[in-house]
Formats: sequence, structure tokens, C-alpha cells
Amino acid sequence: MKTIFVKNGRNKGKDQVFVELAYDETLIKKIKLFPNATWNSRERAWVLPYSDTIISDLLTAFRGFAWVDYSGFRKPEITLKDRLQPLSLERKRDIERFIDSMRVQRLAESSVTHYGSGVALFFRFLDNKNPSEIDEADLKRFQKEYILDQGYGRSYQRILLGGIKKYFETEEKSRIQPTSIVLPPKEKKLPNVLSKEEIKKTLGALSNIKHKTMLSLIYACGLRRSELINLRIEDIESARGILRINQSKGSKDRIVSISQKVIKMLRVYFQAFQPKEFLFEGVKPGKQYSAKSLENVFKKAVNKAGINKQATLHWLRHSYATHLMEAGTDLRIIQSLLGHQSSRTTEIYTHVSNRTIQTVKSPFDDL
Repeated sequence: MKTIFVKNGRNKGKDQVFVELAYDETLIKKIKLFPNATWNSRERAWVLPYSDTIISDLLTAFRGFAWVDYSGFRKPEITLKDRLQPLSLERKRDIERFIDSMRVQRLAESSVTHYGSGVALFFRFLDNKNPSEIDEADLKRFQKEYILDQGYGRSYQRILLGGIKKYFETEEKSRIQPTSIVLPPKEKKLPNVLSKEEIKKTLGALSNIKHKTMLSLIYACGLRRSELINLRIEDIESARGILRINQSKGSKDRIVSISQKVIKMLRVYFQAFQPKEFLFEGVKPGKQYSAKSLENVFKKAVNKAGINKQATLHWLRHSYATHLMEAGTDLRIIQSLLGHQSSRTTEIYTHVSNRTIQTVKSPFDDL
């Protein structure tokens, strides 16, 4: 008798159950009978919504057809966030006004989303307390009991506090002074970098011309993920050998050069896929490629290339900057190509550049 394996999972804050089973038409028909059962190609498993009876339901469904191994399954713990009250109608309206205010100020949509969600969480933690009655003690309790006691990191704390600070800047009747809300300093982490050989292996592992062109363009031009999927056909000026990046992070435009090697690749891709509006489109013509799908393409390529690193798509941008620095490119030119406002942001690549590090002679060699 065949065996199916059951384990826990979590996606977008929701508990899920992963069911791994060998290809068998009978077993697949059984799993498809579960409501909202979907196949996850990345996990190589069927995904089911979590319920308190999921294990007994699986045992019943597969009795006589397969053994159910749930040794890797653990009943998920109920977190503090799960216990919070939902937003009241009044607080929902407060959040809507806050979001409208941020959009009027032309904040980036990602900031609008993060700040709005953070303030909503703050209101839920305080049981929908009226914003005019929220004071410094409430904020300190939120930081201690929710952020610190739950083990959230400094970056997440900055997002939550940044949203709360922004909200109380717009609130007229407030017991909290926005200037008193101090955000923790940013974590100073070194960028992760792939070697040129690792990038060559990763790109070589791709057979799909669209996937290969997307990842090649990210590395060749040092693009952010959002910059690539927002590119439009007219942003490529092949005659001049340049790429226009419009309204990127910080609402800035910039221009980067494109090599003839990449332009040739783009022409082959364009003839094969004939995009309508965006340079890289998804299944529907005229609709930009999914950011999540792009990340998955990269991770699959890294795994197929046999690179044993937990690499993310942003590593390609870090690698671009580091390899430019190792080739002797001036720091200010790299700053311009990356679209950094301050040269101090670009200087971090000096800490991971072989050109910088290998010039230092260890005192051990003189012993």
C-alpha cells in the first residue's frame, strides 16, 4: 500500500496542510474531493486549508487506499495576531481616510499598503480604541507585548512604527506626539552576492527564452524586480543601447546601458512572444508578469544549477554592483546606475568586493 505524507505550511498568514503523494489516479481523485485542494508545483504537494479535523478527514478518505504518515504534522499554535479582534466599522473608516491621505501625498503604493496594514494591526491590538484616546502607554505596550514579545525583527518594527507615526501626523486630536515616536535604526547587513560563475550556471539552467531574458536583463542592468516587470516596450532604445527606468524607488527616473549581447537576446524573445504593452507579460496579453512568478523562476533556476544557497532575485542586483566594483568602475557611476540617492548606500558593496578585500595582506603571512 502506498504512503502519503502530511506536514504543516503557512501562506499569507493562513495555516495550510501539505499532502505529498505519488502519482496515482485514485489517490489524486481522493485528494481533489477536499474543498479548495490545489496543486503546489514548488512544494510538489497538494495544499489544503487547515482545519482541526484535517488529519481524521485524511485518514477516513484514504483508508484502504494509502497509509497516512502525519509524523511531520504539528497542530499550529494560535498566535497573538490570531486572537486580536477584527477592525470595527469606525476604525475601518479611519484606515480608509489614512490611505486616501497617503495617496494624496503621492507615497509609493507599497508604503501605503504597509502603513495601512500596520495601523490596522495597532488598532486591533488596542481593541478598536478611539484614536483620540490612544496615548504613549498604549504605544509602549504594543511595542513590548506585540513586537518584542512575539519576536518580530527590527525591520518589521520600523514598518509598524513608521505607519503609526505617519497616521498620528494626520490626526488632529491626539495624545501622541509623532515626534516622540522613534524608529529603531536600520539593520546594517552586507549584501549577498553570487559569483560570475554561479550566475552563468543559473542562467544556463533556463531553457525558456522569456525566463532567461528576464533574469539576464536584471543582472545585466542591475534592476529591481519591480523595475523589470514595470518595463514597457518603448523603454528599450536599442539604437542608443540604453534602457529607461521610469518612476522607480523614490519616484526617480534613470537610464542604464544595455550591451549588444542583451539586445540580441531581447530581439529573439520579442519575436517569439510578441508582447503588447509591457516588455514582459503574463498569461493575459497587456498584463505585466507576476512578481511572485518571477521570484519562483529564479529560485528554480538556482536549484537546477546546483547552487546550494538560499538566494533571492535581489541577489542579481547586488551581484551586478559588486562585479562592476571589482572591475574598477567608479563608485559614483555605480551609484547612478543603481539609482541610489546617496553614495553611502552604494559604498556597502566595497565590503563584499574581492577587489577591495584581496588587496589587504594578512599579518599571518609574515609569521
